[in-house]
This record gives sequence, C-alpha cells and structure tokens, in this order.
Amino acid sequence: MAKRRVVLTGAAGYVAQRMFTELSARWDLVPIDVRATTRDGKPVPGVVVADLTNPDRNAYRQHFTGADAVIHCGFVSAPDLDATTWQDNGDAKFWAEHTNIALAYNVYRTALEEGVRRVVVASSNHAADYYERLIWAGKMEMVTPDMPHRSDNWYGWAKAAYELLGFVFATGKVEGRKLEIVQWRIGGPRDDDIDQVKPGDIKVMHRALGAYLSRRDQIQQAIRMVEVENIADEHGVPFLVVYGISGNTHRFWSIANAREKIGYEPEDDSQINFADKIAAIARAAKR
Repeated sequence: MAKRRVVLTGAAGYVAQRMFTELSARWDLVPIDVRATTRDGKPVPGVVVADLTNPDRNAYRQHFTGADAVIHCGFVSAPDLDATTWQDNGDAKFWAEHTNIALAYNVYRTALEEGVRRVVVASSNHAADYYERLIWAGKMEMVTPDMPHRSDNWYGWAKAAYELLGFVFATGKVEGRKLEIVQWRIGGPRDDDIDQVKPGDIKVMHRALGAYLSRRDQIQQAIRMVEVENIADEHGVPFLVVYGISGNTHRFWSIANAREKIGYEPEDDSQINFADKIAAIARAAKR
C-alpha cells in the first residue's frame, strides 16, 4: 500500500523538526521551507525551498499536487522580534502577523485547488489566551475549544484569524468543495519550561505544567489529525480545534474532544515527568 503524501510547511522550524524523523518514516513527506537548513545549520532532508507568501501560487502548487494532507507549521517572524512577542512595537508586529494570515490563505487555497483532503494548521493556545487572565484570577477552571476566540495581542489575534479563515474553507463555500481543517492549538512543546520557573512561583509552575506537550504526544497528535477518517461536526462541517498538550494533571485547556474525535491517548503527564522539579519549587514556596 502506497504511503500517504503529506506536505509539511515550515519544515526547518522547531515544531516541525520535533516530529520530522517519525513523520518522514511514516509518510511520503514533502518538506517545504524558505531555507534548506535548521537554525543550527543542519540540512533538512529533501526540503523544497519555496516562499509560500508569494501570491502567485503557480510558483509552488506542484508541491501540493497529489498530497493527501498538509501540516502547516510555516511562520514569518517580524524583524528583531521574537515569534511570540507581546510587545506592540508600533506597526511591526501587526504587519508581520498580517503576512502570516496571507500565508495561511495561500496554503488553504493551494490545497483546495490541488485536491488535498485535509490541512492541519499549527495554530496556538494564544488564539484564546485572554481566558487565562480569568483562570489565574480564580474565575474560570477550564478553556474548551468551542469557546469564542479571545486574545489581547497580535500573535493571538493572527492565530484566531487562521482558525476563522480555515472555517470558511471547511464550509465548502470556496469553489464548492469542503477542505477538511484541523486547528492545532499547540501549548508548550518544550521540556525545559519548568526549568525557567523561579523557586516558589507556584502560579508560573502551574502554567508551565498545564501547557506541556511532550515530543511523543506531539507526534501522536500529528499522525491522528492527518489519518483519522472523520472530523466533521454535527452539522457536517469538517472543522476541528484541538489543544496540543499532553495528558497533564495541571491542564487548564480541555483535550476531551481530542480524545473523542481523533482518538488521542496521551502518554505523558508533566506532573509525573517533572515530579522532582515540582517538589523543589513547592518546597521553596513553603519557606
């Protein structure tokens, strides 16, 4: 049986590289990025160097032809700004994120035109990050994927825009075909966030533990989001929002729909993985 053909944008970036080896072994992977190497200079095997912000989709559409799915991790950073910076910095951050929305549109549109079945988009928990203010104020316990988008920064605003834009394509109103869309609200895909927590800072620790996404859980989610047969909602629209976190005891984003819709079975829990570090932080809080 032939392998699925899957396009991976932003293939040289951190999130894509975290699952690159396993996905390339499982699928006929088509990695695309604006550069041929990772940030540390490591060559990306088989990478196609292409700029997907180019409005002329004929410049890269051939790489989408025959694909079953796309995992869109591509991202354009503002000059001299961190990817997830909250600083306003005049207009720079807004226009960088405006470019990212256009980039997402190009991916959606090219996928639709080339007959791709499904697009999985690396959205972010920041599409609804304003709710965290309520959580830390003790006014809310859990954020669910079906709650309205809420963000107070350009980064989160753009991620929410990715999702709203994707829903348009999922309805079938564009060119008469429904493009299956999964929005992947990735949390904290790092193993060292807990190391940045100051001794005794329980609130920051809780946030780091709740947002944690282990590498193997990230890989599992990516595979299931591409391969699960049906993601349609009760109205027949193939659109799904999934929080990208492990099975964390400290979670404040719900993964109930991920378990139900894509059969996600997380293997990791930050409370177990980082038990010794948690104990040290907690002991410091009692002093």
